Amino acid sequence: SNVIGNTLRNALEGKRKILLTATPLQNSILELYGLTSFIDENIFGDIKSFRAQFTRSGEVEFEDLRDRIAPICNRTLRRQVQEYINYTNRIPITEQFVPSDEEHALYEMVTDYLQEERLYALPASQRHLMTLILRKLLASSSFAISGTLEKLIKRLNAVLKDNDVLLENMEELDSDIAEDFELFDELQDEYEENEINEKEIALEQVDPEVLSEEEIEGIKAELEKLQNFHALAISIQHNAKGDKLLVALNKGFEKLEEIGGNQKALIFTESRRTQSYLYDLLQDNGFKGKVTLFNGSNNDEQSKLIYKSWIEQNKNSDKVTGTRAVDIRAALVDHFRSDQCQILLATEAAAEGINLQFCSMLVNYDLPWNPQRIEQRIGRCHRYGQKFDVVVVNFLNTRNAADQRVLLCSMKSSISSMVFLGHRMMCLGL
Repeated sequence: SNVIGNTLRNALEGKRKILLTATPLQNSILELYGLTSFIDENIFGDIKSFRAQFTRSGEVEFEDLRDRIAPICNRTLRRQVQEYINYTNRIPITEQFVPSDEEHALYEMVTDYLQEERLYALPASQRHLMTLILRKLLASSSFAISGTLEKLIKRLNAVLKDNDVLLENMEELDSDIAEDFELFDELQDEYEENEINEKEIALEQVDPEVLSEEEIEGIKAELEKLQNFHALAISIQHNAKGDKLLVALNKGFEKLEEIGGNQKALIFTESRRTQSYLYDLLQDNGFKGKVTLFNGSNNDEQSKLIYKSWIEQNKNSDKVTGTRAVDIRAALVDHFRSDQCQILLATEAAAEGINLQFCSMLVNYDLPWNPQRIEQRIGRCHRYGQKFDVVVVNFLNTRNAADQRVLLCSMKSSISSMVFLGHRMMCLGL
């Protein structure tokens, strides 16, 4: 269904080709099917056959999968090129924090709510997806989850006010979440296929025209819970995790001074609301005028001024492409490289396509659940051309078992990538 992918594949049909990538797969093994189809559409047969053999639940025949792609795939491991390329090391720092009783109570309350059998605020067609995202926002900051809770409250109020509102209509909520959580569309695509049956069931269970008295009472009870959650969330003005960020930055800058690296830090969060909170926090605690934002839109006033100045400075050079989305990214990177900026506070939009090898400290304020994304983030700094060891700071909520598991998995992935499994290049070609 990818228009650009199919256009390229058809245009290159019958031509010799080689595909190069450092990150061949994200969460879906179907991407492998798509890549191999550029070379030979008959390697796996049709998509239905591939799904049946390699994406079904239970054991997947990985040996067979490896054998099938062996004739056209060459994987170059990092250990194979260390004779020619001098890779610097990674210095991991784990910053533990203990959430306040109010923060922990909010986490427990929302977690219990998400495990309830019937939720009116979250249509069954998106139940798993929305639960995942709400948990990630909850782990990010009280500010991130409070905004989404407010939207859920408005949604249920609209249903009660006009009970012929279709419960499955998620357009406004989807738009709000996508604006705050930039990976929403990507995750939605991944979950789409798995939720088709749930959606059919949900539409059979709820009459979109009229809500029963039982359903109305259920919505009112759920609305009251959400209002209580929201009231608690907005009452929390200081996050223990945010306070620890200031401590972690000091530790990181001390380590950079020790190894001789630039006093610059790249901080990643998965929520724009958290990004705004951290910006204000840093501005008020010793970094005023030294923090730059980087996200999917880059529409804040600071970014606009940086872009305008960059265009003026480079108007007679070939650095300016004329495409705002491209040029403003370049402008923000150049600003971060300059002496005017010390911290780049970024969302996932900065995890791909930019070179920050002049920066030697990366902070995973929010840790992605996908280890591949962690590698992509670190790859902005820890890459060919990096002169210093890279300090990687990860946060750990000591009262959250899920956080501990994610950190453990990410560290295993990082170590294996760094020592012997790190693929810097994957080649597909004939």
